[in-house]
Amino acid sequence: MSEDKTKTSLAARGRRVLNIEARAIEAMIPRIDDNFAAACRLCMATVGRVIVTGMGKSGHIGGKIAATLASTGTPAFFIHPGEAGHGDLGMITPKDSVIAISNSGETAEIITILPLLKRLDLPLITMTGQPKSTLGSASTVVLDTSVQEEACPLNLDPTASTTTALAMGDALAVALLENRGFTAEDFALSHPGGALGRRLLLKVGDLMHTGDEIPRVEATTSLADGLTEMSRKGLGMTAIVTPDGRLAGIFTDGDLRRTLDRPIDIHATTMADVMTPDSKTARPEQLAAEIVRILETQKITSLLVVDHRNTLVGALNVHDLLRAGVM
Repeated sequence: MSEDKTKTSLAARGRRVLNIEARAIEAMIPRIDDNFAAACRLCMATVGRVIVTGMGKSGHIGGKIAATLASTGTPAFFIHPGEAGHGDLGMITPKDSVIAISNSGETAEIITILPLLKRLDLPLITMTGQPKSTLGSASTVVLDTSVQEEACPLNLDPTASTTTALAMGDALAVALLENRGFTAEDFALSHPGGALGRRLLLKVGDLMHTGDEIPRVEATTSLADGLTEMSRKGLGMTAIVTPDGRLAGIFTDGDLRRTLDRPIDIHATTMADVMTPDSKTARPEQLAAEIVRILETQKITSLLVVDHRNTLVGALNVHDLLRAGVM
């Protein structure tokens, strides 16, 4: 087979897999019903943690579902059912609930620990392709994740069935998130590392220049001295303040270019003559990620920071946000 035909064949096979899995997820939409709502209520009522378990590829899906639940406001962790019977069952308490994932509903390792789960009287939510199986029959709530066919051409390897289980887990986690009123800041508290944490946790007050680092002059200052202040502080702008420190305006590199298009005497012209009054400002308590949106929307590169009295307290520009990894 030629290389071109091989590429075409491989691409067609890939599309076939995605089509099968897309149809499998589409078929699950009507199953988001009273049973799904009941599963959500059980998780919401759980005082302890939601324990997720599954064997083989279902176990890998279970690990991801547990991680998604935990990061979106529902305390959860994964227990390997094969290890559960060798001591890990001690991690489960009477205050917990369990989500078991098994396409067949007959996974031996999970069936083995059913008596203990029943002894603890734990709510059991099962995701399975066989609702009338042993596991399904023993469950408090069954979420049907069955598929008409696997994407595997032998119809053997779990492919579409693991995709539906993963999608059902996402649906459960997001429904719980929204019902709890989980916020972006709540999310950030469990994701302090990496770019995501920086975007959601860093505030303007953490990044802004303060004190002598803030470029500032008074309205009566000459344009020449204002330019000297801008050059010395290196933020591409300067604040114009009143004698008591309140913000009166801003003068930026862009203002300078527009000003120099006119015939003026930089020694005779004052900052009051060339400043932009009523400029966009930020507050120290604002999220840095929110400032990124303001800069992009307003097509500006810097902002002055004021308190509730409009007193100048800081300054920052796009380079500060880039260095912090927020942009």
